[in-house]
Amino acid sequence: MNGSMITTLLPLVLLLVVMYFLLIRPQKKREKQVNEMRSNVRVGDEIITIGGICGKVVKTKEESLVIQVGADKVKFEVMRWSVSKVVESAKATKKVSVPAPDEDEEEPKKAMPKRLKKKSEASDPEEAKEEAKDTPVESVEAEEAADTQEKESEEAAPAEEK
Repeated sequence: MNGSMITTLLPLVLLLVVMYFLLIRPQKKREKQVNEMRSNVRVGDEIITIGGICGKVVKTKEESLVIQVGADKVKFEVMRWSVSKVVESAKATKKVSVPAPDEDEEEPKKAMPKRLKKKSEASDPEEAKEEAKDTPVESVEAEEAADTQEKESEEAAPAEEK
């Protein structure tokens, strides 16, 4: 009687063990991940709710979230359990920090306007920047006009000599 009872219960026990490893355990693992995702929702995250509402988290509370939706920026309060997935995490965005320039290093040279290039070719770029600050635009244009007139007169003079 004892041996026949074991042979009768063995398939049932094996079925329960297989069900646990194939269905129950993965479902609990998935549920744990979803609960962790819902508890880690932060301000700035873009989420989708179970009902299909897409929005950006504006404020978090213990059991609910305030999300901003649409072009009109309408705000809804939804329960944390209604979050289906986080589309874009606020902490996933990388902030690139630019190191402050040291006093020893020179600042990167900026391209100078064409008007000031002729004047700055002979002098130091730092001096040209200072001159550009002090020189009004009208006087630079007048100097350019005078330069072009001198070049035209120099080109015309050799032609007349022939």
